[in-house]
Amino acid sequence: MKIRDLLRPEAIELSVSAGSKEEMIDRLISLHEKAGNLNSAAAYREAILAREAEGSTAIGEGIAVPHAKSDSVRQAGLAAATVPSGIDYGAPDGQPSDLFFMIAAPQDGGDVHLEILSRLMVMLMDPDFCNQLRTASDPEEFLQIIDRQEAEKYPEEQTEEPAKEEVQKGYRILAVTACPTGIAHTYMAAEALQQTAEKMGYTIKIETDGASGAKNIPTKEEIAACDGIIVAADKNVEMARFDGKRVLKTSVSAGINKPEELIQKIIDGKAPVYHAQGGAQEEDGAEEEKEGIGHRLYKHLMNGVSHMLPFVVGGGVLIALGFLIDTVAGNANVGSSFGQTSPVAAVVYWIGQAAFSFMLPILAGYISQSIADRPGLLPGIVGGYLATTGATLANPTGDATAVSGFLGALLAGFIAGIFVNWLKKGFQWMPKSMDGIKPVFIYPLIGTAMIGLFMLCINPFVGLINLGLTNGLTSLGTTSRLLLSVVLAAMMSIDMGGPFNKAAYVFGTAAVAAGSTWIMAAVMIGGMVPPIAIALSTTFHKKKWTAGELKSGPVNYVMGLCFITEGAIPYAAADPLRVIPSCMVGSAVAGALTAAFQCACPAPHGGIFVFAVVDHPFGYLLALLAGSVAGALMLALLKKNKTVEKERA
Repeated sequence: MKIRDLLRPEAIELSVSAGSKEEMIDRLISLHEKAGNLNSAAAYREAILAREAEGSTAIGEGIAVPHAKSDSVRQAGLAAATVPSGIDYGAPDGQPSDLFFMIAAPQDGGDVHLEILSRLMVMLMDPDFCNQLRTASDPEEFLQIIDRQEAEKYPEEQTEEPAKEEVQKGYRILAVTACPTGIAHTYMAAEALQQTAEKMGYTIKIETDGASGAKNIPTKEEIAACDGIIVAADKNVEMARFDGKRVLKTSVSAGINKPEELIQKIIDGKAPVYHAQGGAQEEDGAEEEKEGIGHRLYKHLMNGVSHMLPFVVGGGVLIALGFLIDTVAGNANVGSSFGQTSPVAAVVYWIGQAAFSFMLPILAGYISQSIADRPGLLPGIVGGYLATTGATLANPTGDATAVSGFLGALLAGFIAGIFVNWLKKGFQWMPKSMDGIKPVFIYPLIGTAMIGLFMLCINPFVGLINLGLTNGLTSLGTTSRLLLSVVLAAMMSIDMGGPFNKAAYVFGTAAVAAGSTWIMAAVMIGGMVPPIAIALSTTFHKKKWTAGELKSGPVNYVMGLCFITEGAIPYAAADPLRVIPSCMVGSAVAGALTAAFQCACPAPHGGIFVFAVVDHPFGYLLALLAGSVAGALMLALLKKNKTVEKERA
């Protein structure tokens, strides 16, 4: 193990002024803490003092190497300091010590501290080397002096150095990108970080946590070797693996829009050191990179929404197929048994209902998990389930008038996570030997009981609100439906997968669950218009676009028809002031027409593939066409011609 692997610039302090041995020990311990090497500075200090009580670790010639092996050490590391005036450290030659190296070794790290100590002793026997360290002007020069001396004393290791250096360069920066749907923003942020890192001369490895799962996952060795990690995500990702590393947590949009700033902070060592303790996540370091309360709430919500979506989409489309099969079988006018009359339709319908019934418990469970980690999952799911049954203290089995629905599930998810975090703090008094049983037994058990009682108490009140909203949506007049449809459809185009888009979509899915399927008709068509409008514009108004944009244009026909709004993002990012208003106008026109044609969509996803189950499908298709054409015409009016003709050649 090389000295350079353990000693970082932030753990070096030059020209220190210290008046006593105890003060010097505290200064060195603070450097270890700054580098993220310690779990507990106080416990490590006790270990250092215990070692000093056995005999001074000053070796003479102005050199002291205090060291300790302790459970309080998170990872093996070194801290170094120079003290020009010197201090009395109890050296055997009676001379003051002015050059310090403090070794921190974990209890389960074998003999790593002895290996480091022996290597240091060999190098520090050279007086010229020591004098160069004493006169170093900054930490970087201090490290360069060590590198040269280590290469001279251990030349046999240099044959392996190119390969090691290549690994280090290959993993200088790690990143994780993730958005709630895992379709577009995830990969756009990854691409922006990749291209910017290459331009800046740094190599980077990026994990994409997309809809098909996490790809390009870094290994433990890669995490240990990197300078720091950028987490550009709008949902929670696995963070415990980054314990003790410098981690810059930010939004996925920041990864897209300011990758250079993020990369530079990692390179400059300005990212905070991340600590994960007992499932709770804590950050130390740069205050400006801490998330605001609004963004944290949004991430927790989106973690629930992203896990809920497969249940919504799969269940909703199967239910819609049940309706379609019954329609083909001639059972379209059978009333409340529609979708369940013919045997085949009934099978498909009830499978869909089974999937759809998990929607709210999963939403609440993963909101809670995002807040309190894995121990919050069970309480959240139970709270979400109780919201769907309307359980009360008077009627624990369920009361139809107390079903709190989507609002109750949201509340259950956040409150369950908060309850479990309270339990984590409340049970800190338990011995360390109980750490294994707390997250799998104590927290879920008590947390589930707490959220259960909470939901039994609040369901009657939230149920009244939920019932009022449902009745209100059902009784909206023509004018109100038109206005709401326009607003929701336009919201789908504002940020194309961002908070406004997700807010409209979540509102639509909640309405489907409550039986108001006309809202989803406006929401889905509002999300389909932007890519199709752009595709039409690239087809019929080629002068408005670059060669690269024209090449990708036809793909947006497919993405739009499949209800993947994110296909429009690259075009909106390149010219937001013209593209976004144009798409919003197109979506608003389409939304207005769905209300005018009294369209309703029982499927919460699927695009053109579920048009057959839409009420008034031909009117719905006409609304999509009219909105897309309106958006394309707006683009033709607002966008300027591209003047460089060779770009389109």
